[in-house]
Amino acid sequence: MITAFTELLYLLAAVLFIVGLKRLSSPATARGGNVIGSAGMVIAIVATLALSGILTWRMILLGVVIGSATGAVLAQRVQMTAMPQMVALLNGFGGAASALVASAEFLSPLPTVGVGAPPHVNLTVGLSVLVGAVTFSGSLVAFGKLQELLTGRAVVYPLQKVSNALFLAATLAGVVWLVVQPENRVVFAVLAALSLLLGVLVVIPIGGADMPVVISLLNSYSGIAAAMTGFVIANHGLIITGALVGASGIILTQIMCKAMNRSLANVLFGGFGATAAVGGEREKALAARGVRSVTPEDAATMLAYANQAVVVPGYGLAVAQAQHEVRELADLLEKKGVTVKYAIHPVAGRMPGHMNVLLAEANVPYDKLVEMDEINPQFSHTDVALVIGANDVVNPAARSNQTSPLYGMPILDVDRARNVIVLKRSMRPGFAGVENELFYDARTSMLFGDAKESLKKLVQEVKAV
Repeated sequence: MITAFTELLYLLAAVLFIVGLKRLSSPATARGGNVIGSAGMVIAIVATLALSGILTWRMILLGVVIGSATGAVLAQRVQMTAMPQMVALLNGFGGAASALVASAEFLSPLPTVGVGAPPHVNLTVGLSVLVGAVTFSGSLVAFGKLQELLTGRAVVYPLQKVSNALFLAATLAGVVWLVVQPENRVVFAVLAALSLLLGVLVVIPIGGADMPVVISLLNSYSGIAAAMTGFVIANHGLIITGALVGASGIILTQIMCKAMNRSLANVLFGGFGATAAVGGEREKALAARGVRSVTPEDAATMLAYANQAVVVPGYGLAVAQAQHEVRELADLLEKKGVTVKYAIHPVAGRMPGHMNVLLAEANVPYDKLVEMDEINPQFSHTDVALVIGANDVVNPAARSNQTSPLYGMPILDVDRARNVIVLKRSMRPGFAGVENELFYDARTSMLFGDAKESLKKLVQEVKAV
């Protein structure tokens, strides 16, 4: 039985969640926001465990031990490059948990759910199963793409949008049928199966370049599923928590779509990256121009004698695990009087805030992380822009080439710096599959090799300058 004291604890937890989310909006306060949010979750758990009829303490403690041990191991062993995959899995598990709780309530003999229950309760059961199952299977596909177990390209086939629309209509019809005939367990099973299939079908046509948006959207879905389940079991704490996660995920998704100058519908249904880009006359002309390589010695000299240098991190930096070397290089340059800043593109990496988290791990000062809109006007008086593993987010074709799939996407204006040094393993294109015009610019020098090893060489050469 829910008491007034329990509801008060849920209210306190909700306040802590809101304050924690607010503090997560800034890197400087994010760690404190995590602590506050965690405190709110502890209070919500304690309030829930105080309710009568919630399993047994032995089962609860067993779940806590297993979950905590698994989380601790993953936190220690998962590399930063695999963090997007982990987030995708966590989103999926959240959706699965919500769907399973709603299913258990529906299939139980309790009179509050299923046969004899008010229609709105059974409606929330159906929606919870639908959204939770879509989140689970969709997150598994996202994990497979990020882990390269599945192709990172968009998978498209004839009449795909039509068939997806039919599957969605079928699942919604199943939800309605469940409300009308809650005693029909076959319909319930079919609804769950169709929802799992729909999650797969919705995510496979989305290319790897759009995975940050997909992860954010699936995170929102997991919150919506939790809120729906909260209505099923009449738990106000779960309703509030799910609503906060759902709303914040949708807001973040919209911010990221804006950063790419694309609509959410285009991300979900555009099939971006379905096929490799075919080189046109413009690309052939670029290839004929060739690129200019640079030695670590010359690159170090350019950096050491610069007034301002801007580091542009990308996924290649995460793959090489070179964030500590970047920090060491920046410290050396600052001792020589060089102003060093970091240009952060909203969709650089494989998940929202990937570069911020990566650089925070190396204790890069928060005030040196500069967002795209603020750093772009500064490139014109930047002596050296050091691009480490970034590709599509610095491609000038997004501004000038109307035939490019990147056209219209806001980018970091790296090509307006006086000199550009690009650290890259090879000339392989980014996720968009198009040539990067920045690499062929007369002011650009390519330093080929593993980013970590290249940065170590730069550190040694800067010391010698």
